[in-house]
Amino acid sequence: MDIILLERIEKLGTIGDVVTVKDGYARNFLLPNKKALRANEANKKVFEANRERLEAENAEKRPDAEKAGEKVAGTEIVLIRASSNAGQLYGSVSVRDITVALNEKGHDIDKKQVVLGHPIKTIGMFDVTIALHPEVHVTIKANVARSDDEAELQSEGVDVLAAMFEEESAEQTGFTEERDPNAEPGDITEHGEGEEEASDEEQA
Repeated sequence: MDIILLERIEKLGTIGDVVTVKDGYARNFLLPNKKALRANEANKKVFEANRERLEAENAEKRPDAEKAGEKVAGTEIVLIRASSNAGQLYGSVSVRDITVALNEKGHDIDKKQVVLGHPIKTIGMFDVTIALHPEVHVTIKANVARSDDEAELQSEGVDVLAAMFEEESAEQTGFTEERDPNAEPGDITEHGEGEEEASDEEQA
């Protein structure tokens, strides 16, 4: 579908650009959120009549967005979740979860401003983009862990997921059968040698 952008969209273009996007992306996101218009002759005339106002509003809102961005940029939110031993969450962390956590920290963020490609489904540290304005994007950290102690370790840079895999691997190798590291393949055990000696004595 051909559309006219009403604001700058990352990787697409800026105000007034006519671009082609997938129908679903246009119908489900761009058009209902008033970020674009269908690129027909009537809408082109409407856009041109309002171009100056749209550009002025965009420029006017940017300074406030930049101030808000300075406050929220780099914020770390901790999300405690239950997971399997392999670190897979029982459920997932969604845009709503991130929005609620940011609001609890005093940041006035709407769920429409949280850019999350797909729900988070494992424990770990994740970068999440917050779009405060078409031209102002900042990054926060989502610290997903099973406990506060685990979250603190991840915050310090410890890869808890990797440590879990190493621990699991060590446990698996711990159940191997004990054997004499110096024995050669086919060697008779000490028990076997004793039996052989006893047999020789009986024959004598």
